[in-house]
Amino acid sequence: MQKDNPRIAIIGAGCSGITTIKNLAEAGLTNLVCFEQNDQIGGNWIFSPKISHSSVCETTHIISSKKLSEYLDYPMPEHYPDYPSHTQLLAYFQSYAQTFDIEQYIRFNTKVSSVVKNQNETWTITPENGNPEKFDFLLVANGHHSEPRIPEFSGHFSGKIMHSHEYKTSAPFKDQRVLIVGMGNSACDCAVEISRVADFVAISQRHAQYVIPKFMMGKPTDIFNETTEKLPRFMRGFFQKLGLYLQVGSYKNYGLLTPKHGPTDSHPTVNSELLYKIRHGKVHPRRGIESFDKHAVQFTDGQTEDYDTIILATGYKIATPFFDPNFLDYSDADRVPLYLRMFHPTHPSLIFIGLFQPQGAIWPASDAQARLAAKYISGKWTMPENIAALAEQDSDEIERLFLKEKRHTIEVNYNEFMGRLREELRS
Repeated sequence: MQKDNPRIAIIGAGCSGITTIKNLAEAGLTNLVCFEQNDQIGGNWIFSPKISHSSVCETTHIISSKKLSEYLDYPMPEHYPDYPSHTQLLAYFQSYAQTFDIEQYIRFNTKVSSVVKNQNETWTITPENGNPEKFDFLLVANGHHSEPRIPEFSGHFSGKIMHSHEYKTSAPFKDQRVLIVGMGNSACDCAVEISRVADFVAISQRHAQYVIPKFMMGKPTDIFNETTEKLPRFMRGFFQKLGLYLQVGSYKNYGLLTPKHGPTDSHPTVNSELLYKIRHGKVHPRRGIESFDKHAVQFTDGQTEDYDTIILATGYKIATPFFDPNFLDYSDADRVPLYLRMFHPTHPSLIFIGLFQPQGAIWPASDAQARLAAKYISGKWTMPENIAALAEQDSDEIERLFLKEKRHTIEVNYNEFMGRLREELRS
C-alpha cells in the first residue's frame, strides 16, 4: 500500500514505539509523528511512585535474560547482569532513543483522545488540548498493560482491595495481613517483596501454574531452553517438565497445584524466590476465593482467614481508548485476529506493533514487526490477498497451542514467532 511521502502516526513511545520510529526513519519514512502521553520515552518501564500509567514497581527486574531481550541491532551493555533492573532497562531504552535520534519525532505530554478512520483509508487523530490532524497510516504501539482486569467476587471486603497496577513498593504493607490473588509474574513479585515487611502474606491460586526458576544448570532459563527448541513440541515439553522437576521437585511439596498442561501451554511465571519464600514460611499458598465477608476471605477449600489488604494481580485488558468501541474494541475479546499479530484484515493502513504476549521479551519482536511495517509502507513487501483467512489462522494457532484464557488471547511462542517475522523480512 505504497504512497508518496506518507504521513504516519504512531501512538506510544514505549519499547515498541521507539523501535517503530527508528525503523521507519531508517527506511526514509520520516514524515511521522509519535504521540506520547508521558514526558519521556519508556512506557511502563518508567518507575513512578504515583499511580498513573502502567509502571513497574520499585524492585522490578525483567524475567527474560539480557541476551534474549535486546533490540536486533542494539546490544545491551556488557556490564548489565543476566536480568537487568527496571532502571537499567530504562537507561537502555534512553540510550537507544539517543543513538538513533528518535525524540525529534515525538510529541511528549500529548495524549490521543480520539482516532477516526476516514473513507479514503486515512486517519484523523485528535490529541487532548490539540487540533485534529490527518495521517495516511496509523501504527498503534500503546502496549497492553494499562487497563486492569478486575474479577467479580461474592460478598464485600471491608479492608483495602487494589490491583497490582497500583503496587509500587512494599512499605505501606508493613505489619499487615496481605492476600495476593493470582499466580502470574506480578503476583509472585508482589508476594515476595511484601513478605519482607508484612505480618502475613498468602497467595491465592485458582488454577495450576508452573513457577519456573530464573536459572537452569547455571544458565538463564530461556537460554537453557533454547537447547530444546529444535525438538518436536511433545519432546520439548517432556524435557522441560523433567528439567523443572529435577530443579524444584513436586509442586505439591510447596502446597501448590500441580499443572497437567505443558510448561509452554500457558504464559510462564519466572521467579526464583517464591518457592524459597513458601518453604521458609514467608508466603502461604491458598486456593481460589469463594467469597468475602467483611475482613474474612473464604477459599474454595473451605478455609477462612482475615486480611487487611487484598492485591488483585489478575492481569490487564487490551486498551485502545482512542477508538470508538463500535469501531474496534479488543478489551474483552476472546480472539484478536491480526496477521503476524500486527496487520488488520479490513484496515490496511492500520498496523499494531507489540500487541502480543511472548514467552520472552516483547521489544526484539516489536523491532522485527516495525521493520516489516517499514517495508510494507515503502512498497517493498506486499500484504497477502487472503489476509483475513491468515489472521483467523493466527488466532486458531493461539487457541491450539495455549490454554483458553483471556490472558492467552495474544500469546505467542517467542522463537516461532520471530522465525515467521524473519522469514517475511527476507521475502
